[in-house]
Amino acid sequence: MPGSRLPLSAGVGFKPEHFAAISAAPQPLGFFEVHAENYMGAGGMPHAQLRFLRENYALSLHGVGLNIGAKEPLDRAHLARLKRLCDMYQPESFSEHLAWSAHGGLFFNDLLPLPYTEANLRLIIDHVDEAQTTLGRRLLLENPATYVRFAQSAIPETEFLHEVTRATGCGLLLDVNNVFVSARNHDFDASAYLAAFALDLVGEIHLAGHFKTTDDQGATLCIDAHGSPIIADVFALYESVIARAGPLPTLIEWDNDVPEWPVLRDEAIAAQRRLDRAGSSRAAPAAA
Repeated sequence: MPGSRLPLSAGVGFKPEHFAAISAAPQPLGFFEVHAENYMGAGGMPHAQLRFLRENYALSLHGVGLNIGAKEPLDRAHLARLKRLCDMYQPESFSEHLAWSAHGGLFFNDLLPLPYTEANLRLIIDHVDEAQTTLGRRLLLENPATYVRFAQSAIPETEFLHEVTRATGCGLLLDVNNVFVSARNHDFDASAYLAAFALDLVGEIHLAGHFKTTDDQGATLCIDAHGSPIIADVFALYESVIARAGPLPTLIEWDNDVPEWPVLRDEAIAAQRRLDRAGSSRAAPAAA
């Protein structure tokens, strides 16, 4: 099964309100990413815009509704819709979340965490295997942003993700903002987390903004909101990743309070500058 074939460059999450600006002239981007569930209808304007993106840029499909972390079986009808979409557009990458979002026919407007236990590890492995077999392609599994910890968790998150990749052959999507958010919420070292992350299995990176609030006890809580610029600390973590791993396909996510197209494009250009520097540093000959 093929893995991610995205270019080693920066891309953005596509928003329909930006289509006129994007289609007016070639953009300095390597790829666009769309949420798969927004294109499961039969046709119309969404598919007309997606065909334009497919014809002119590399394409990443990012799922938000596969419900990989749920106790119940995967929704076969949803999988069938995903397969039709992948077969139609042949994206360079397909990714999903290490999370659950539905139970018993009820759908939640969130990506919810799960305890990292041996039982859940077997569950996720089975679900990833089923998804990859049905789709006929390699899936990239994304690390979550979390706001609670489970007493039942017995496996570190990085080890849990690595075990899933080892058993299924799937790849990883590293969301650097999610690492930062979780580290601040649970008081762990984001750099140590990234040092343990299997960067050789990463097929795509996500960068996004977040905001700070307080919980019921008055403690600071970071929320992965995708509605603001990427902060310097997240960019610094990102630079540490690509210094180790080299350039990787990097997506700018901005899903709430979406700005005008030039703002989002400039965020991608800022990421591209960092990718270019990382590539230049790795290509430079060692000093005698």
